[in-house]
Amino acid sequence: MTGTGHGPDHGPEWGADGHGHAHSHSHRPAAPVSKHLRKVIAAILIPFTAAVLVGLVVLWPGGAPSHKRTGVGFDQQTQQATVTKVVEVSCKSVNASGETPTGDTSTAEGNSAVQEANGTCKKATIRVDTGDDKGRTFTEIVQPDQSRQLHQGEKVVVAYEPSAPKDLQYSVADVDRKFPMALLAGIFALAVVVVGRMRGVMALVALAVSFLVLTLFILPAILQGANPLLVAVVGASAIMLIALYMCHGLSARTSVAVLGTLVSLLLIGILGAEFIDWAALTGNTDDNTGLIHGLYPSIDMSGLLLAGVIIGSLGVLDDVTVTQTSAVWELHEANPAMGWRGLYRAAIRIGRDHIASVVNTLVLAYAGAALPLLLLFSIAQSSVGTVANSELVAEEIVRTLVGSIGLVASVPITTLLAALVVSADRPGPQAATATAGAEAAAGGPAAGRSGRGRRRKR
Repeated sequence: MTGTGHGPDHGPEWGADGHGHAHSHSHRPAAPVSKHLRKVIAAILIPFTAAVLVGLVVLWPGGAPSHKRTGVGFDQQTQQATVTKVVEVSCKSVNASGETPTGDTSTAEGNSAVQEANGTCKKATIRVDTGDDKGRTFTEIVQPDQSRQLHQGEKVVVAYEPSAPKDLQYSVADVDRKFPMALLAGIFALAVVVVGRMRGVMALVALAVSFLVLTLFILPAILQGANPLLVAVVGASAIMLIALYMCHGLSARTSVAVLGTLVSLLLIGILGAEFIDWAALTGNTDDNTGLIHGLYPSIDMSGLLLAGVIIGSLGVLDDVTVTQTSAVWELHEANPAMGWRGLYRAAIRIGRDHIASVVNTLVLAYAGAALPLLLLFSIAQSSVGTVANSELVAEEIVRTLVGSIGLVASVPITTLLAALVVSADRPGPQAATATAGAEAAAGGPAAGRSGRGRRRKR
């Protein structure tokens, strides 16, 4: 809900003069927000927003630092290429050694060696389509047990190593997935706009801005050696302010959602820092994190892990806090005489259903992402205790549980804040008269209490 527009069921929540406008039709207008309440919210959010802006200015990196390419993983030169020809050849004729292996074929390594010796391989000719060597071709042998099999006409990404011998400078690194990924993104954007309309458009704009903050500020600042936790807090706060106000409008209810999200993020940061330190998690658990640490030894990898926990929790937190704030506001609109305790009790019942679904969603999302890892431990027949004790899995457990605790806590925190805010609102005389008149027309509790506005029952 924006602060100035009219929806089908509600009038403006935050008018220029602090008052709403009554309508004669059957829909109840949104309760006006008093200047008193606006001042209280502004006294909290304006200093916070100023602190975020100062943090962005002070920590702004001005671009990621350069380094000499290692040629490992993502840190290698790549070009676009096309598979122009694929022919089947005997593996024995193209492999380095023509001798038949005599190893144990019951093992994965032994069976693979036999396939490479006796099976049918593919000899692919690849043409480089970009860069200084555009038009150059090279060949690559595809073993029968390789997970990625090349096909004629397929678009691929090739790695380039200038220091290697000329016939070994290029090799296939991956498949080019740009078109299907772009198509899927287009379908997603279309679905959001068709269903969400203007709100959907604003959500996509907020998503783009969030991505810019992530790529232009958070990542380069961490690479420059800034404290990952501080960068994550400032960056996540900027994303939160931009996304929430852009999607839901400059209103009191959005401001309460911002406050609830901020308190919950603070709780997640404290819990995450304590348990990452207590569990002695280094954040350096795989090839990618090892490469980062090797290129930039000054980066605090455990701090980077904590930053990931905070940023990863932000998206779901926004959903929970906005939903709970809206629930309290709508309950208050339905019964303006209800006190903050009644509002809290009614809204927390809605929140309990939300907690169950959100926590389940979060845990399953992490489990789905780590499914190959869990499958590997299952194949190894390791005990649950052994699996959970390994740093790779312990990181995901801490990430999931800390984020879930913050999500669970955000429901009562945001609900209480929203209930206190709407029940403490003191509208001016014009707003009180408008509210009383609207309630009298609807047969609400204000009929016979004209002039008392939205004062709760004693």
